[in-house]
Amino acid sequence: MKTYQFKDKDDWMEARLGKVTGTRLKDIIEKRGGARKIGFYEIIAERVAVPADNENVMDRGKRLEEFAIERFEKETKKKVNKDLVIWCRDDNEDIAISPDGFIGKKEAVEVKCLSSARHLEAYLTKKLPSEYEEQALQYFIVNDDLKTLYFCFFDPRMPMDFFYLEIKRADVAEKVVEYLELEKRVLEEIKQIQKELTF
Repeated sequence: MKTYQFKDKDDWMEARLGKVTGTRLKDIIEKRGGARKIGFYEIIAERVAVPADNENVMDRGKRLEEFAIERFEKETKKKVNKDLVIWCRDDNEDIAISPDGFIGKKEAVEVKCLSSARHLEAYLTKKLPSEYEEQALQYFIVNDDLKTLYFCFFDPRMPMDFFYLEIKRADVAEKVVEYLELEKRVLEEIKQIQKELTF
Protein backbone atom coordinates (compact mmCIF):
# COMPACT_ATOMS: atom_id res chain seq x y z
CA MET A 1 0.00 0.00 0.00
CA LYS A 2 1.18 3.51 -0.80
CA THR A 3 0.41 6.48 1.41
CA TYR A 4 0.24 10.04 0.12
CA GLN A 5 0.10 13.01 2.45
CA PHE A 6 -1.41 16.41 1.64
CA LYS A 7 -0.97 19.85 3.12
CA ASP A 8 -4.49 21.11 2.39
CA LYS A 9 -7.96 19.83 1.63
CA ASP A 10 -8.04 21.17 -1.95
CA ASP A 11 -5.00 19.11 -2.96
CA TRP A 12 -6.45 16.10 -1.16
CA MET A 13 -9.80 16.52 -2.97
CA GLU A 14 -8.07 16.88 -6.34
CA ALA A 15 -6.02 13.72 -5.76
CA ARG A 16 -9.24 11.75 -5.19
CA LEU A 17 -10.68 12.68 -8.60
CA GLY A 18 -10.91 9.82 -11.07
CA LYS A 19 -10.38 7.19 -8.36
CA VAL A 20 -12.64 4.61 -6.70
CA THR A 21 -12.72 5.62 -3.03
CA GLY A 22 -14.57 4.06 -0.11
CA THR A 23 -17.49 6.45 -0.33
CA ARG A 24 -17.74 5.91 -4.08
CA LEU A 25 -17.55 2.10 -4.22
CA LYS A 26 -21.35 1.76 -3.80
CA ASP A 27 -21.81 3.92 -6.91
CA ILE A 28 -19.48 1.73 -8.99
CA ILE A 29 -20.30 -1.89 -8.22
CA GLU A 30 -23.26 -3.25 -10.17
CA LYS A 31 -25.41 -6.08 -8.98
CA ARG A 32 -25.56 -9.11 -11.27
CA GLY A 33 -27.03 -8.03 -14.60
CA GLY A 34 -27.59 -4.45 -13.47
CA ALA A 35 -26.91 -1.33 -15.47
CA ARG A 36 -23.85 0.83 -14.88
CA LYS A 37 -24.15 3.10 -11.87
CA ILE A 38 -23.47 6.83 -11.94
CA GLY A 39 -20.09 6.48 -10.24
CA PHE A 40 -18.78 4.75 -13.35
CA TYR A 41 -19.63 7.81 -15.45
CA GLU A 42 -18.39 10.23 -12.76
CA ILE A 43 -14.92 8.70 -12.82
CA ILE A 44 -14.72 8.93 -16.62
CA ALA A 45 -16.00 12.53 -16.50
CA GLU A 46 -13.39 13.46 -13.88
CA ARG A 47 -10.72 12.13 -16.20
CA VAL A 48 -11.89 13.77 -19.45
CA ALA A 49 -14.03 16.85 -18.60
CA VAL A 50 -13.04 20.35 -17.63
CA PRO A 51 -13.84 20.61 -13.90
CA ALA A 52 -17.24 22.07 -13.01
CA ASP A 53 -17.51 25.46 -11.35
CA ASN A 54 -20.01 26.39 -8.64
CA GLU A 55 -22.67 27.79 -10.98
CA ASN A 56 -26.25 26.97 -10.03
CA VAL A 57 -27.50 24.02 -12.11
CA MET A 58 -30.71 25.77 -13.24
CA ASP A 59 -28.86 28.99 -14.13
CA ARG A 60 -26.28 27.00 -16.07
CA GLY A 61 -28.97 25.14 -18.00
CA LYS A 62 -30.77 28.33 -18.96
CA ARG A 63 -27.51 30.04 -19.94
CA LEU A 64 -26.36 27.17 -22.18
CA GLU A 65 -29.75 26.36 -23.73
CA GLU A 66 -29.42 28.86 -26.58
CA PHE A 67 -25.96 27.53 -27.50
CA ALA A 68 -27.32 23.99 -27.58
CA ILE A 69 -30.16 25.01 -29.88
CA GLU A 70 -27.69 26.84 -32.14
CA ARG A 71 -25.63 23.64 -32.35
CA PHE A 72 -28.75 21.62 -33.13
CA GLU A 73 -29.68 24.06 -35.91
CA LYS A 74 -26.16 23.96 -37.34
CA GLU A 75 -25.98 20.14 -37.33
CA THR A 76 -29.50 19.47 -38.61
CA LYS A 77 -30.05 22.55 -40.82
CA LYS A 78 -33.44 22.95 -39.11
CA LYS A 79 -34.67 26.39 -37.99
CA VAL A 80 -35.93 26.22 -34.41
CA ASN A 81 -38.54 28.60 -33.04
CA LYS A 82 -37.34 29.64 -29.56
CA ASP A 83 -40.36 31.76 -28.58
CA LEU A 84 -41.32 31.53 -24.92
CA VAL A 85 -44.54 29.49 -25.15
CA ILE A 86 -46.62 26.93 -23.30
CA TRP A 87 -48.44 24.24 -25.25
CA CYS A 88 -51.72 22.97 -23.76
CA ARG A 89 -53.95 20.11 -24.89
CA ASP A 90 -57.01 21.20 -26.86
CA ASP A 91 -59.32 19.13 -24.64
CA ASN A 92 -57.65 19.90 -21.29
CA GLU A 93 -55.57 23.03 -20.76
CA ASP A 94 -54.24 21.68 -17.45
CA ILE A 95 -52.10 19.26 -19.48
CA ALA A 96 -49.20 21.37 -20.72
CA ILE A 97 -45.53 21.54 -21.71
CA SER A 98 -43.09 24.41 -22.24
CA PRO A 99 -40.93 23.45 -25.22
CA ASP A 100 -37.37 24.75 -25.34
CA GLY A 101 -37.84 25.00 -29.09
CA PHE A 102 -40.09 23.74 -31.86
CA ILE A 103 -40.18 23.35 -35.63
CA GLY A 104 -43.80 23.80 -36.58
CA LYS A 105 -46.21 21.45 -34.80
CA LYS A 106 -44.54 18.19 -35.80
CA GLU A 107 -41.06 18.57 -34.23
CA ALA A 108 -39.84 19.86 -30.87
CA VAL A 109 -36.51 20.36 -29.11
CA GLU A 110 -35.74 19.78 -25.44
CA VAL A 111 -32.30 20.72 -24.06
CA LYS A 112 -30.50 19.32 -21.04
CA CYS A 113 -27.18 20.69 -19.76
CA LEU A 114 -26.45 18.05 -17.16
CA SER A 115 -23.49 17.22 -14.98
CA SER A 116 -20.62 15.81 -17.01
CA ALA A 117 -21.28 12.33 -15.57
CA ARG A 118 -24.97 12.38 -16.56
CA HIS A 119 -24.07 13.81 -19.98
CA LEU A 120 -21.57 11.00 -20.47
CA GLU A 121 -24.07 8.37 -19.30
CA ALA A 122 -26.63 9.48 -21.91
CA TYR A 123 -23.91 9.67 -24.59
CA LEU A 124 -22.53 6.18 -23.93
CA THR A 125 -25.86 4.42 -23.39
CA LYS A 126 -27.70 6.33 -26.15
CA LYS A 127 -30.68 6.31 -23.79
CA LEU A 128 -32.71 9.05 -22.22
CA PRO A 129 -31.97 9.22 -18.48
CA SER A 130 -34.93 7.71 -16.64
CA GLU A 131 -35.67 10.95 -14.78
CA TYR A 132 -36.57 12.61 -18.12
CA GLU A 133 -38.77 9.88 -19.61
CA GLU A 134 -42.03 11.44 -18.40
CA GLN A 135 -40.95 14.88 -19.60
CA ALA A 136 -40.33 13.46 -23.08
CA LEU A 137 -43.70 11.69 -23.04
CA GLN A 138 -45.46 14.91 -22.04
CA TYR A 139 -44.49 16.52 -25.35
CA PHE A 140 -46.43 13.82 -27.21
CA ILE A 141 -49.27 13.81 -24.65
CA VAL A 142 -49.84 17.54 -25.12
CA ASN A 143 -49.26 17.82 -28.87
CA ASP A 144 -51.17 15.19 -30.86
CA ASP A 145 -49.44 16.41 -34.05
CA LEU A 146 -45.90 15.94 -32.72
CA LYS A 147 -43.97 13.28 -34.64
CA THR A 148 -40.40 13.76 -33.34
CA LEU A 149 -38.80 15.12 -30.18
CA TYR A 150 -35.10 15.95 -30.36
CA PHE A 151 -33.71 15.57 -26.85
CA CYS A 152 -30.43 17.53 -26.90
CA PHE A 153 -27.54 17.22 -24.47
CA PHE A 154 -24.93 19.96 -24.18
CA ASP A 155 -21.92 20.17 -21.88
CA PRO A 156 -19.08 22.37 -23.16
CA ARG A 157 -16.77 20.85 -20.52
CA MET A 158 -16.81 17.51 -22.35
CA PRO A 159 -14.83 16.44 -25.45
CA MET A 160 -18.12 15.30 -27.07
CA ASP A 161 -19.99 18.39 -25.93
CA PHE A 162 -23.20 18.06 -27.98
CA PHE A 163 -25.44 15.24 -29.17
CA TYR A 164 -29.14 14.51 -29.38
CA LEU A 165 -31.48 11.56 -29.18
CA GLU A 166 -34.44 11.34 -31.55
CA ILE A 167 -37.66 10.19 -29.93
CA LYS A 168 -40.38 9.20 -32.39
CA ARG A 169 -44.08 9.06 -31.56
CA ALA A 170 -44.28 5.56 -33.02
CA ASP A 171 -41.78 4.34 -30.39
CA VAL A 172 -43.67 5.77 -27.40
CA ALA A 173 -47.29 5.72 -28.64
CA GLU A 174 -48.55 3.11 -26.15
CA LYS A 175 -47.04 4.92 -23.18
CA VAL A 176 -48.44 8.24 -24.42
CA VAL A 177 -51.98 6.82 -24.38
CA GLU A 178 -51.45 5.22 -20.97
CA TYR A 179 -49.96 8.35 -19.38
CA LEU A 180 -52.62 10.64 -20.87
CA GLU A 181 -55.33 8.57 -19.18
CA LEU A 182 -53.40 8.55 -15.90
CA GLU A 183 -52.91 12.30 -16.10
CA LYS A 184 -56.61 12.90 -16.74
CA ARG A 185 -57.56 10.73 -13.75
CA VAL A 186 -55.12 12.52 -11.44
CA LEU A 187 -56.33 15.93 -12.59
CA GLU A 188 -59.95 14.88 -12.01
CA GLU A 189 -59.06 13.77 -8.48
CA ILE A 190 -57.26 17.08 -7.86
CA LYS A 191 -60.32 18.97 -9.13
CA GLN A 192 -62.59 17.03 -6.74
CA ILE A 193 -60.35 17.71 -3.75
CA GLN A 194 -60.09 21.38 -4.73
CA LYS A 195 -63.90 21.56 -4.93
CA GLU A 196 -64.31 19.96 -1.49
CA LEU A 197 -61.74 22.28 0.10
CA THR A 198 -63.15 25.48 -1.43
CA PHE A 199 -66.85 24.51 -1.09
